[in-house]
Amino acid sequence: MDRIGKTRQARPAPPRGALQRVDGESLHYWNAAPAPDLVDRIEHLWCVRWDLRGLPPQVQETLPHPNVHLVVETSSVAAWGVQTGRFTKKLEGRGLAFGVKFHPGAFRPLLGRPVSSLMDAAMPAEQLFGAAASGLDAVRDASSDAESARVVTQFLRAHLPPADARAVEARRLVRCIVEDPGLRSVAQLAARSGVGARTLQRLFGDYVGVAPKWVINRCRIHEAVVRVQQGVPVSWADLAHELGFFDQAHFIADFRRLVGRTPLEYARLYAEGGAA
Repeated sequence: MDRIGKTRQARPAPPRGALQRVDGESLHYWNAAPAPDLVDRIEHLWCVRWDLRGLPPQVQETLPHPNVHLVVETSSVAAWGVQTGRFTKKLEGRGLAFGVKFHPGAFRPLLGRPVSSLMDAAMPAEQLFGAAASGLDAVRDASSDAESARVVTQFLRAHLPPADARAVEARRLVRCIVEDPGLRSVAQLAARSGVGARTLQRLFGDYVGVAPKWVINRCRIHEAVVRVQQGVPVSWADLAHELGFFDQAHFIADFRRLVGRTPLEYARLYAEGGAA
């Protein structure tokens, strides 16, 4: 049988936010930086290809990020707004998903309306690009990830508007949250950025698509998941304190709400192989 991975190898760690381990024999993950002229709008390009013919389906779950993705799949091309819950997809047969991860804020000039209007929703590419969206169909026939990236890059160069000043500011503010684990509240973000709390709320709703408090909370849960995946013994009470939760109970409740399991349940499942 034609397989994506030809030789058996140790399974690599999943991409950040993925809740299952990566089976390198039947699932292929790839990502790359954008072309230099798109780096102000695109965070990275990514691709997942799978060949599960003759094998049981696999469920892959991913935690949300404050980003919009433009995704080419086997039978569709769509822009996906910020998903507020974990994203679950059942993989079966053979297929692919090739994606463009926009910087927070960078999708707003293309969308032409508040990004919050796309929260937990998808928009067909035709609604964004009109008949020109058919140019993205060539991604499916590309001979390699690099060739797919070339097709997407040429398309984006022709159709993406430049990032405006508010998009740049939104990106800067999200980066402040991501890069500073000590930042735990909207009030702190307002104080450090010099932007008022109400202005932050409006800017995030318009350009990022979710509230700044949502971004702060999700970053904390992402970090907790990474700690579990690293397999280092951890005290949940100590981790809750380190991540700025009011107490262990609040941490566990938030973790279970997003991941679907308590930290202990997830740690056991991940250690056993990352089963869904």
